[in-house]
Amino acid sequence: MTLTTRSTDVVEIGLGPVTIQDLVDVARRGHGVRLTDDALVEIARSRRRIEDLAADPRPVYGVSTGFGALATRHIPHELRTQLQRSLVRSHAAGSGPEVEREVVRALMLLRLSTLATGRTGVRPEVAQAYADLLTTGITPVVHEFGSLGCSGDLAPLAHVALAVTGEGTARTADGRLLPAADALTEHDLTPVVLAEKEGLALINGTDGMLGQLALAVTDLDHLLKLADIAAAMSVEGLLGTDRVFAADLQALRPHPGQATAAANMARLLADSRIVASHAGPEDTRVQDAYSLRCAPQVAGGARDTVAHARTVANRELASAVDNPVVTLDGRVESNGNFHGAPVAYALDFLAIVAADVASISERRTDRFLDVARNHGLPPFLADDPGVDSGLMIAQYTQAALVSELKRMAVPASVDSIPSSAMQEDHVSMGWSGARKLRRAVDALTRVLSIEILTAARGIELRAPLHPAPGTGAVVRAVRERVAGPGPDRFLAPEIEQVVTLAASGALVAAAEHEIGALQ
Repeated sequence: MTLTTRSTDVVEIGLGPVTIQDLVDVARRGHGVRLTDDALVEIARSRRRIEDLAADPRPVYGVSTGFGALATRHIPHELRTQLQRSLVRSHAAGSGPEVEREVVRALMLLRLSTLATGRTGVRPEVAQAYADLLTTGITPVVHEFGSLGCSGDLAPLAHVALAVTGEGTARTADGRLLPAADALTEHDLTPVVLAEKEGLALINGTDGMLGQLALAVTDLDHLLKLADIAAAMSVEGLLGTDRVFAADLQALRPHPGQATAAANMARLLADSRIVASHAGPEDTRVQDAYSLRCAPQVAGGARDTVAHARTVANRELASAVDNPVVTLDGRVESNGNFHGAPVAYALDFLAIVAADVASISERRTDRFLDVARNHGLPPFLADDPGVDSGLMIAQYTQAALVSELKRMAVPASVDSIPSSAMQEDHVSMGWSGARKLRRAVDALTRVLSIEILTAARGIELRAPLHPAPGTGAVVRAVRERVAGPGPDRFLAPEIEQVVTLAASGALVAAAEHEIGALQ
């Protein structure tokens, strides 16, 4: 069999957990995967235990019974292939827009990681089928709605399992939409015929919500550095002080994230001629507004929340989530480890973080545009105020995004809806939390980009005073794509240019190239 690999890099999947970096490499960078020999041995060993139970006349959930509220029915041998096929077909009930390719690849990798532990009882060829899809770049079509975040991300995972059996639809590595059977044929892959327990093992996990949590943690690590850059630029452009970011002041309240944010901002503002211009006794202002002075406290609290979410993600990455599960000593036991509550809470926490970091960013932007509070800059940073509106409506866009972020900060995890004839009477809604967090991460990127666009103009209007090396590097990076102060121009494309720079990492890279790595 010849596999067409999307990348020359390969992530090995063995008995140990995958890392967040492994997940990012496979989900976003198209890396292939390879099952290790020890994983294949353990998969085969636990499969023998399932086959022993399949021959036992006593009913075993998932092996010889129906599912959920239908678990009381014993299924005879001749119907068990149909049982697994019917399970996957019926549970592939998603609706709505397609889920992003990187999310589907993430959940596929995580399901494969659990299969590789040998705790699910599938055959080695089933695990290999998932590895082959990831390596060839075939991505099953998964839909936005269908998971309650309990008993696993059932519908999303079922759509993937359906494609493995040669049904449903999938996209090829180059984005073409094909029947899954045709996509498999293009790569000389054979559809899997599921045996006892295998359909259940493929759909019973928190993989969708966990994959999105891991991706969000990665994104927020970057965005919180960007938030420090944006805040430092605003402090500089609004003639704020950097004295409040001193390490000894931060040490009086020893939250690690706060110390990190303050240190980043202090380094970004070091050697600023703008800051130095008003640092003497002639400056009569006693304190800056909260949105400037308290930036490290907000961004720091966000960092500490992301650190907690990373801990949750790493614990879940080390888990083998299935029901029933094959224990190390060979027992097959029902359990509740598929409940998504731990992951769902972390997803909701991060949506709150995204909303509040965006909220303080918007307040700083608004200060730049208000002639009563921007310390000598023109109204709305306009070239000819009255004729020109400057960046007035950019702040409206920010405000709309922040308002949306506040709505997305409402927790999904408190909204349990019973299902399966009250057998599944409490669910996590973690998938819903993950979906809104992805939108929140995008919105935060846009809010910070508008602050940076605004602050860059404000800093330039302080000429002939020069900004700090760190913030100045970011201004120059923006100016490579967007012109400086002047008469009004079509603003939407300029905002999108800065969003692209922000999302790509170019703005953080520009600052770090000048002053070294930010924390």
